[in-house]
Amino acid sequence: MSAKKPLVAMFLATTLSACAAQQVYPDKGVQPVIGFPVTSNNTPYSKCLVSLSKTPATNLPVFAVGDVTDKTGQIDRTTNSTVLSQGVTEMMISAFAKTQRAHLVERYDLRIPLAEARMVQQKLTTLSLENRAPVRASNFVVMGALTELNYNILSEGAGLYVSGIGASGRTVIINVGLDVRVVNSQTFSVAHVSSLQKQIFGYEVEANVFRFFGSRLVEFDAGRIQNEPLQLGVRSVVEMAVYEIMTDFLGLPAVEGCGVEQVEFQQAHLGRTKGE
Repeated sequence: MSAKKPLVAMFLATTLSACAAQQVYPDKGVQPVIGFPVTSNNTPYSKCLVSLSKTPATNLPVFAVGDVTDKTGQIDRTTNSTVLSQGVTEMMISAFAKTQRAHLVERYDLRIPLAEARMVQQKLTTLSLENRAPVRASNFVVMGALTELNYNILSEGAGLYVSGIGASGRTVIINVGLDVRVVNSQTFSVAHVSSLQKQIFGYEVEANVFRFFGSRLVEFDAGRIQNEPLQLGVRSVVEMAVYEIMTDFLGLPAVEGCGVEQVEFQQAHLGRTKGE
């Protein structure tokens, strides 16, 4: 008899909650909260890619984007998921499309196209073999990987608290790195290599007020954390890699202000080691 009591209690609780929901909420349900609108997913470098579309060009090259994987090996142990985006190949395809100066052919996921071809061969579609266009060959295949994710390149902060009242601030910088290569589809020679990195910035500001009123401690917290989105940083290096392919490799004219920033960190380090 005692074993049945929990089941009865659960049934009553479920019934009462259902009745309460019907009484409190409208018959047609509640209106969902609609947040920010859908926007284009651009980076500061998207305008550089779009600018290439204004360049007169004929006989456009045919690119296939292969597997651009995450090889950083970074896992978020709190969620057991990867830290960086696993859709870098798709990001690169989108970047090439923004230029409008390259034809794209699918080589990354051929499951559906090959299944379609088999259906045509087996006469399971309305398209006949005679009317089927030949598969377009690529001139170049782009492959590569995310190769770096370095945490805490720099973090610094300051805080001041007097009698439980104060504020603090903290900044942090990490970076992501991408290595890509362009392979000639006919000769399999590596025609172009690009290695890029981007530093990503975030900051946190916090203010705390602690006060004792009698035997009670009253605490007030206010703060702001704002970080450059990590995946936006990934998309940024991908778009700059494509821009380099279109300008440095294919020879399209570069736009002022769209080149890769050249830094002298390592040269300065070599100078110190040589005693200069």
